[in-house]
Amino acid sequence: MKPLKRPVRRGLLVAHVAVSVSWLGLTVGLLALGITAFTTGDPATVGAATRAMKIFGDWLVVPVALLALVTGLVLALGTPWGLARHRWVWTKFWLTLITTGLSIFSLRPGIDAAAADGAVDINLVIAPSVATATYLFITAISILKPWGLTRRGRQLRFSASSAKSVDARSPRQTA
Repeated sequence: MKPLKRPVRRGLLVAHVAVSVSWLGLTVGLLALGITAFTTGDPATVGAATRAMKIFGDWLVVPVALLALVTGLVLALGTPWGLARHRWVWTKFWLTLITTGLSIFSLRPGIDAAAADGAVDINLVIAPSVATATYLFITAISILKPWGLTRRGRQLRFSASSAKSVDARSPRQTA
């Protein structure tokens, strides 16, 4: 993929951060509703919490998860960070892919079942808890950028530095 031009990259970065923060906030909201529904003895509160969770699940979970995944993927492929050059990017990609899949294929059906039954089990507290911890971890590695290069990243860096050293020694100018 060709490198993104600066205005496009910056706009996409803003969109990615906004969507990712929204996903974190959505998950915290689902966690609060899940805890409320699980711990209360009031059937009206359980019903209200599960209906609110269903609205979040039906309207927000899938688009927000997919937008976070797609914007992150385009940023990785369109910038020097690359998708498989740095361990933190690679880890972030796989965690986002896994949590997107779990959100779509596990969390949403669990919310739908709870809304239909009017009862919440512990899974609707555990799932948003794990998701929230995962998104906080993803946020932390996005800021700290730990772990260095992957094997592919080291090979690309080595081949780029080898090409530069050969060009520097060459008496002819290169294009």
